[in-house]
Amino acid sequence: MITVHHLENSRSQRVLWLLEELALPYQLVRYARDPQTLLAPPALRAVHPLGKSPVLVDDGHTLAESGAVLEYLVERYDTSHALSPTPLPGDSPERLQYRYWMHYAEGSAMPPLLLSLVFARIRATKMPFFARPVARRIVDGAMAGFVGPQLKLHLDWMEQSLARGVGWFAGERFTAADIQMSFPVEAAAVRGGLGAHPNLADFLQRIHARPAYQRAVAKGGPFALSAG
Repeated sequence: MITVHHLENSRSQRVLWLLEELALPYQLVRYARDPQTLLAPPALRAVHPLGKSPVLVDDGHTLAESGAVLEYLVERYDTSHALSPTPLPGDSPERLQYRYWMHYAEGSAMPPLLLSLVFARIRATKMPFFARPVARRIVDGAMAGFVGPQLKLHLDWMEQSLARGVGWFAGERFTAADIQMSFPVEAAAVRGGLGAHPNLADFLQRIHARPAYQRAVAKGGPFALSAG
């Protein structure tokens, strides 16, 4: 039996969603974040030394990192290639795009989104009145000079990729690459909005309407990143 160690409001929501898409049975172990720090509880370190989520246990194997977990599940259980391009001699354009988006989501898209979250928390942190103007000046300078332009660059790139008319990130049909890409798009919608990116907004509406997505949210608990 597959076991998923699932932290609320985290990347592990994607693992639940993939399992629901594949109609695979699994055991769910849920963890709540610390209400003050929003960090994962120490209990997760008993499962994996980093104390992060998702962690998947299957057939004696313990896997971490959402992208690696999704790739493992697809390679092992998606024998009909319902959620991945069919392997061909050489690499098809669809398969190359699939591989690219599976790694782009965390490797390129998430870092500026994470920096945006960190700087927002610094700006909102209580501090001595004499330090507040300095901290805010540093935060605002970093956002205006680096983080903001990087966010726009990546959101524009994702928007253009969906504007090709193929419907999904890796081609004309839904794949695990769309599940992997959902987290940065969800995060961007909450932290900055997608008003200037209608294709990304439409992507969110379409994935939220998928029955497997809705089942994953029902089982994994409220998913705050899907707000907005």
